[in-house]
Amino acid sequence: AMAEAAGDAGLGPDPGPELAAVIGATVPTGFEHTAAEEVREKLGSASRISRDRGKIYFEVPARSLPQVHRLRSVDNLFVVVQEFKDYQFEEKKEDALKHLEDLVKKLPWTDPLKVWELNNSLKKKKTKRKKHNLQSPANREKLSDGGEEGGADQNTTNGQEDCAQNPVAVEPTGGQDTETPQGATSRNGVEEEEDNEQPHVNVGVQAGSESGTGAGDSEAGAGEAKVLRFRVTCNRAGDKHSFTSNEAARDFGGAVQEHFQWKADMTNFDVEVLLNIHNNEVVVGIALTEESLHRRNITHFGPTTLRSTLAYGMLRLCDPQPTDIIVDPMCGTGAIPIEGAAEWPNCYHIAGDNSPQAVKRAANNICSLLRKNESKDSSTALGVPLDVIQWDICNLPLRTGSVDIVVTDMPFGKRIGSKKKNWDLYPACLMEMGRICTPGTGRAVLLTQDKKCFAKALSRVGHIWRRAQTVWVNVGGLHAAVYLLRRTGEQAEERRPFW
Repeated sequence: AMAEAAGDAGLGPDPGPELAAVIGATVPTGFEHTAAEEVREKLGSASRISRDRGKIYFEVPARSLPQVHRLRSVDNLFVVVQEFKDYQFEEKKEDALKHLEDLVKKLPWTDPLKVWELNNSLKKKKTKRKKHNLQSPANREKLSDGGEEGGADQNTTNGQEDCAQNPVAVEPTGGQDTETPQGATSRNGVEEEEDNEQPHVNVGVQAGSESGTGAGDSEAGAGEAKVLRFRVTCNRAGDKHSFTSNEAARDFGGAVQEHFQWKADMTNFDVEVLLNIHNNEVVVGIALTEESLHRRNITHFGPTTLRSTLAYGMLRLCDPQPTDIIVDPMCGTGAIPIEGAAEWPNCYHIAGDNSPQAVKRAANNICSLLRKNESKDSSTALGVPLDVIQWDICNLPLRTGSVDIVVTDMPFGKRIGSKKKNWDLYPACLMEMGRICTPGTGRAVLLTQDKKCFAKALSRVGHIWRRAQTVWVNVGGLHAAVYLLRRTGEQAEERRPFW
């Protein structure tokens, strides 16, 4: 099968075990170690965690690409062309940019392009890309899943970090503030949590005189007459550079165009070349995903839909065991329980929310997942061990001590609820979660950006919950925390009998 796949990719005979790929993956900031563990477990490869956070690198044989795409903890994938740990940039802008241009001819493109071709041949169906929609830089709210993917929803004041696509004339696209449509592509999913490192400004750069639809689609092998279309996306972080990411993308892209005789096209490209610059680290790569893998489960988005990859990281923290009952009492559109049911089918997952609209969206997302399972193989399509219920978080219809794990994204008090309401809501939630969780073995993983309020609430329920771990994460530009709590052996107060 591998030989056929290789043949389809225009690679001739089976590329064999000698074609190896260094894969770069963007992951939710704070969950780099979780992603590295998953890669070791599922692919048997050790990972390096990037210094600029939110990325890991690992080496696999090219034949493992299908398994790489099935990783649950990664957002975007790219094959590394070359990595420079300590790249010395010239002080003068013209010299620095000239050096980047000259680099193109010296890079070892051959194997990474073979990996890219093989990756293309493995895609079952091409999704048509829509116009590149970007987020409004002004928006610092907790954004929808799609919004986080755009990356420019994040705080963008000091211009230390920016992102641009090649080639020629700058044409900023209109901001939008909820969801990026399916198929919009953005590679700048590296999120910084340090307050002094501001995430990227996203600038769309249109292909000027070189634009146009171009012929053929990207399934054709590079050896054929068809001219490939490409764009360069540059992510730059650090304040020691004399150039912007826009200038780097433009000049590096010009050299790529000259070197390969490809056609520049920002929206309808076959190849996306990535130029990631973080202080003195430079990584050149070729994108292997068209849209972020974190959108995989959700079709109906809410105002604060959580990324699937972040949901996976949270679930993994609490180490689900077969037969565990896992509850998300504030499930929103169901990102956490849907991810849980997909990856831990031997557990029973319950999703609940007080909003009828959220419950409806979660139910729709579950239906979409069932349909997807059926379309794969209708004869063996199974249901998912997941129910969705409308309820009141402070008055759950669950027996005391009957739940093993609670995993939820608490309201940040921005898009939903308010900081003021959280002062009453958080302690009440923690008490009720403590009541339903099994004393001694129960655990909870809770995400919130309202850290002050959470710390106060936790101090009030210290007799039933103790904090075991904190993971600092970036959610749409907001500095948030994931808390792993363990249930003490103390019996919770019976509120009233339910049964």
